Amino acid sequence: MTHKILTYDALGIALSDIYEQMGYRGQLPDDATQQETQAVADEVCSWLQPAFCYFVVPRQPDFDMGRIILRQLRDAEAYALFVCTSGAAFEAYQQRLKEQGDMVRVFIADALGSVIAEKCADRMEQHLQASIDKLGWHHTNRFSPGYCGWHVSQQQRLFPLFGGQTCGVSLTDSSLMVPIKSVSGIIGLGKKVRKQDYTCGLCDFKQCYKRRLRP
Repeated sequence: MTHKILTYDALGIALSDIYEQMGYRGQLPDDATQQETQAVADEVCSWLQPAFCYFVVPRQPDFDMGRIILRQLRDAEAYALFVCTSGAAFEAYQQRLKEQGDMVRVFIADALGSVIAEKCADRMEQHLQASIDKLGWHHTNRFSPGYCGWHVSQQQRLFPLFGGQTCGVSLTDSSLMVPIKSVSGIIGLGKKVRKQDYTCGLCDFKQCYKRRLRP
């Protein structure tokens, strides 16, 4: 099991990443929103502790992932299972903003939390790739329960495989992760696999964040 705690700076988040997640594409928000976004980022950066963990298994776990993901994993020689999270402190921060009724910052923090989780997952992928470089292996895209035909209830099969070492992330009865700004899933590894552009045309999940962020 590999486990890493990161910092805000290690994620390399730009304000433009947050703006894009907020829905501003190709343009900047008004000056007041920019100032509020910077203020939220400044407040979070000193104490944020995002984290990731992953481990590699030689056989594909018994998941019902659907044809889209199985097709992408078909040439894999091993599989990495992962959890990435913005952390409990960030979840508590979001809750404080809600209790204060500061809906502008609630909106900004929600967008920032999504960016944090995805950037943390990006760092996890980089760490994973460095660990398999010596084998001459590559990795696929990361795939998560709730996307591409893999039902979110499959989290209940995924999480027990970590033996309780899930970076502090737990599941609700409805299979949602807590902290909610977390990402989990599987990545295929091997000499013949490749990471590809997300092919939204293959998937019919309209609320996917990758689809929302397409130009």
